[in-house]
Amino acid sequence: MKTIKLTVGQAIVKYLMNQYIEINNKEERLFYGGFGIFGHGNVTCLAEALYDVKDEFPTYRGQNEQSMALAAIGYAKAKNRKRIMFATSSIGPGATNMITACGVAYTNSLPLLILSGDYFNSRLPSPVLQQIEQSYDPTLSANDCFKPIVKYWDRITQAEQIMQSLPMAIETMLNPSTCGPVFIGLCQDIQAQAYEFPQHFFDKKLHIIPRQRADKEILRQAVMEIQKHNKIAIIAGAGLIYSEAQKEFLDFVHYLRIPYATTVSAKSLVPHNEPYNIGPIGVLGSCSANELVKSATLILAIGTRLQDFTTASWSNFKENTKIISINANAADCVKHSFIAICADAKEALIDLKELCALIKIEETFLKTAFENKNKYNQYIEEKIQEKKEITTYANVIGAINALATPKDRIILAAGGLPGEFNTLWRNLGFNSIDHEYGFSCMGYEISGGYGSAIAHKEGDTIVLVGDGSYMMLNSEIYSSVLSGDKMIIVVCDNEGYAVINRLQINQGGEPFNNLIEDCKMANKPFMTDFVMNAKSMGAEGVFVYSIEELKEAFKQARESKVSFLIHVKVSKYDWSEYSNVWWQVGVPEVSHKESIQKARIKFEENFQRQRKGV
Repeated sequence: MKTIKLTVGQAIVKYLMNQYIEINNKEERLFYGGFGIFGHGNVTCLAEALYDVKDEFPTYRGQNEQSMALAAIGYAKAKNRKRIMFATSSIGPGATNMITACGVAYTNSLPLLILSGDYFNSRLPSPVLQQIEQSYDPTLSANDCFKPIVKYWDRITQAEQIMQSLPMAIETMLNPSTCGPVFIGLCQDIQAQAYEFPQHFFDKKLHIIPRQRADKEILRQAVMEIQKHNKIAIIAGAGLIYSEAQKEFLDFVHYLRIPYATTVSAKSLVPHNEPYNIGPIGVLGSCSANELVKSATLILAIGTRLQDFTTASWSNFKENTKIISINANAADCVKHSFIAICADAKEALIDLKELCALIKIEETFLKTAFENKNKYNQYIEEKIQEKKEITTYANVIGAINALATPKDRIILAAGGLPGEFNTLWRNLGFNSIDHEYGFSCMGYEISGGYGSAIAHKEGDTIVLVGDGSYMMLNSEIYSSVLSGDKMIIVVCDNEGYAVINRLQINQGGEPFNNLIEDCKMANKPFMTDFVMNAKSMGAEGVFVYSIEELKEAFKQARESKVSFLIHVKVSKYDWSEYSNVWWQVGVPEVSHKESIQKARIKFEENFQRQRKGV
């Protein structure tokens, strides 16, 4: 057996560089490269190996461990889970800063490889810098915090262990049923350790993402149930995008004439004006979609984990409504399901199409759905054109939507923008939106946008972000200028966490600690100059006072060679209200405030309509 003597750090890099995947009939490296912030836990070994291949296997310098890991997620999302970037840090705070990013990757089923330094396996120099010590278990480190929020976790304590760990990590990230973040801790002394690795361990490997087929008996049961119904609706989730099943989905829908609603993550599955697309579902959705699922007797939930914002805290369905779920992840299949089809979305739709040929959807059911979609379109047009004293989210979204192209990519995540965007945006292109609402991570927008900009070169990467999220995490603007990966950033500034202020008031509370004007202050409230902040990081930018100025600034941003920020003030109080459904949050059972007592009564009424888990 031929061997090659390498350190663990060198072997990891060599192995990652020899993993390939076929995309559009072309072989590409599975790992494009990675992000790194080096410290004593990874700079002397892993960084040394990365340096030797820096031109063909690029390492991007992060400004913050959380933001660089979020950028890696944004990259993977833009590549539709077919290509991956790693994120590497030292031990201690450098590692734990990436825990939030793992939460984002986990809830959105996106691949992310974390390689962090760890303590010395020998324990001779312990406790080392940034090491925590547990008196009851000396094998624990801060890296153990990752265990609940990754799909695979390992700590390398012997060089030869990577020959089992790395293939398992890659299989976890590529298999649709397990896709998510993986963590590998690298003990500092083991990173430096040399080993005679078998040469064949580093042979080029071409990976294939598996497509699970449905069990024939379960398919038969599903078809028998489907044939009993003539009021059928589909909830289309992001699994359809990940499966690249747009064609199969539309063939299925048109062949059987089944209307459907899209989840937040699946908004860019189809164009807005696709005939059977009745609109976005749930709390951040439309009356048209919510009425569709309420009136249906059977729901096909495809590629969705049925989060509360989709189900309206499970008040969007009648108790006797049947649900058939198609999902690659078995755990997501069984939620409230009458029948669970654990399968790839594309394969399942191909199998079901011919089997369901005799289905006839009730004409009145279809007519009502189409009429409601027309009303929804009217609402969008009226809302985006609305003239108010202060510019609204709706005005901004309408203006950007009119200027965007199908090749542009939109990034957003948290705050007031998700609801406004999901309600009002008319989708243009397939997989053109990265709407991170699984973890709804404030700070993802610019960081994820940076990763998207690295991956996506056919159009512009357009980041929609509120002032609150911007203040939390904006440093990858500097990275984008440094590496030449341009973003257009639109900051909608409503002077605080206005959407949480809205929630607080709507549940009977007093405005408190959300808007800047309502927080503890020594002086008068003031706001950040986001344009000057962006310019200090090498970007360009402009403050706009009107929608017309916004349109002109956007054209200017298109022409800019570097990242460009547009700062626009928006109303704190003007919102799109078109879902007409409930979202369950905690409302105090006992309060001396009359407003909260009234909110609790309303809560109890809505709670009675909640479908209980089965």
